[in-house]
Amino acid sequence: MSAEATNPVSAAETAATDPRVRRRARARLDLRRIGRAALLGATAGPAPRDRLPDAISHVAEAHRAHHPEADLTVLRRAYVLAESSHRGQFRKSGEPYITHPLAVTLILAELGAETTTLTASLLHDTVEDTEVTLDQVRREFGDEVAYLVDGVTKVEKIDYGAAAEPETFRKMLVATGDDVRVMSIKLADRLHNMRTLGVMRPEKQARIAKVTRDVLIPLAERLGVQALKTELEDLVFAILHPEEYEATRALIADATGSGSPDALAAVAERVGAVLREADIAAEVLVRPRHFVSVHRVRLKRGELRGCDFGRLLVLVAEDADCYAVLGELHTCFTPLISEFKDFIAAPKFNLYQSLHTAIAAPDGAVAEVLIRTHRMHKVAEAGVVALGSPLATPPDTADPAENAEDGERTDPTRPGWLARLLDWQESAPDPDTFWSSLRADLAEDHEITVFRADGGTLGLPAGSSCVDAAYAQHGEAAHACLGARLNGRLAPLGTVLSDGDTVQLLLAQDAGSGPSPEWLDHARTPAARIAITAWLQAHPEAAAPPAAAPRPPLSVLADRSSGAELHADLDGAPAAPVRPAGCCTPVPPDAITGFRVRGGAVTAHRTGCPAVDVMRRLGRAAVPVRWGDAAHCRVTLVAESFGRPGLLADLTEVIATAGAEVVSATVEPPSEQRVRHTYTLQLADAAGLPALMRAMREVPGVYDVDRTHRL
Repeated sequence: MSAEATNPVSAAETAATDPRVRRRARARLDLRRIGRAALLGATAGPAPRDRLPDAISHVAEAHRAHHPEADLTVLRRAYVLAESSHRGQFRKSGEPYITHPLAVTLILAELGAETTTLTASLLHDTVEDTEVTLDQVRREFGDEVAYLVDGVTKVEKIDYGAAAEPETFRKMLVATGDDVRVMSIKLADRLHNMRTLGVMRPEKQARIAKVTRDVLIPLAERLGVQALKTELEDLVFAILHPEEYEATRALIADATGSGSPDALAAVAERVGAVLREADIAAEVLVRPRHFVSVHRVRLKRGELRGCDFGRLLVLVAEDADCYAVLGELHTCFTPLISEFKDFIAAPKFNLYQSLHTAIAAPDGAVAEVLIRTHRMHKVAEAGVVALGSPLATPPDTADPAENAEDGERTDPTRPGWLARLLDWQESAPDPDTFWSSLRADLAEDHEITVFRADGGTLGLPAGSSCVDAAYAQHGEAAHACLGARLNGRLAPLGTVLSDGDTVQLLLAQDAGSGPSPEWLDHARTPAARIAITAWLQAHPEAAAPPAAAPRPPLSVLADRSSGAELHADLDGAPAAPVRPAGCCTPVPPDAITGFRVRGGAVTAHRTGCPAVDVMRRLGRAAVPVRWGDAAHCRVTLVAESFGRPGLLADLTEVIATAGAEVVSATVEPPSEQRVRHTYTLQLADAAGLPALMRAMREVPGVYDVDRTHRL
């Protein structure tokens, strides 16, 4: 069965609606020639050694377009081995089986994959489905090709039953972690299978399409392989939502076949003229939206206009040219500032870089514009496939061994999300937990970057909290996390992080500390949720503390001796006792203001105390007060800290060492592992107060000490 026969629309319809799909349709039409060439090869024997077999000439052509100097000899040998080993095998469509590895290799060749990946792609089913052994592949093609073939082979043929899916994809991701080219081959393999899905029963088509939608498409997005992702989206869309697909196809056909002027092409012409006049070398292209993209825009905007069926793509040579183009467009057209995004200065988590903007032409047409370099465009389309071999020596590195640590394979193309995923999948207790966590992680389509206190960065899914940051940075050591400073200020662990935040995680010195069950309410990442759940299951006494009445604050009272001398100037009135206000506890040499209270006494407040403003608003007259000669004073200090054993003893020891007398002490019950200590102290000399406060702040676990400011 030909590949295009199973497409959602015919080749003629596709060519009439989407130029990009015309390019893909041309590749699919070649598959019929591949099948015929494979049949001829089966009867006439392998091709002569001095030329490539006709069946892969188109693969060689696509490969040479990206790698002009590539040695194609190894591809010929790989094809000969694959064709001979698969000879006599047929797909469910009736085509010779060799058409499948050839089609997968063609997809990767068009994306710009290097020769080793194409060689492994031709052989990716031989070890699993034929008598060819991995040792034979290693002898004939080397360790790297054998490694890739083995990585793909370890991902067993997927049984789409609920029990088999989790473990299958776990194996796939583990293999991908060592070399992303394994996943590249699997994605191309799935794309060709989706193209030819029409030979299967409708219920099986739907089941495969759902798995592709939930797992493979998000993985393609995270690897940056947009060319595969968009086609997979359209194929899944046609199977799972046939009515919406047909409506979208009709919209595209009407927009392109109505004979009306192409609004986007007209804007592109004006943009090109502006850039030529500014002497900026740029290529301006109209980039039609694929079916799913048009459907999303229609849901967002309602009725579609001419420019909504595509976007402008401006390609330049250098990064600086991107910003020069942006400046000209925003000068000569009306920009929609809300649509501007800079993914060059801050690349997306899947390596994507581009400037996004939208401009309004004089006639009111609004066009979205993508501005990028040619290399950015290659990476945007092919993602990690375009980055070549992860084991290749960088141009500025003479020794390949410098690319590895402790002899381990390293992969500079591995995105941060994949490294995180590989970490937490090892801790997943069972396949079902892994599967649910994986799907939740893949559902997050945005990532933020936060800065660590040591200058490093953390890549986290949007919506992550300080809890997620703690486990991303410290792993299981985050069990002892007591709190966080967010942008220099203390923040609860449940605080949601924003892109660009600076977070400092504060860990307890007690290694026995552990998370509370409430942390699960704030954890978004699988790594955090799995680690917290595992700890709580291992410590059931922490997960379910015995019910008890709320603890009253712990208070310690001592003899209340007098404070520093205070005097009030009452203009001939009888002398009145003057005492410091408990709300701000002024000490010499604070500036003070007095107010009369019941009983004829006067209370002295610090000038900046909130109570002073309240008294004045109530019309209370201020009474002049002043300090006497005595240096001793009484002050109330509040120490904010993280709870830990021995904290109260350490604080009181510091207070005693400073020569202060504790008049009263109150310790409030912990809240989110934070504790507030309130001390009323009698000091022999007010000049020693700053030193005492500094000493209290240096006690481990204490993050702030201040004088009271309460009404």
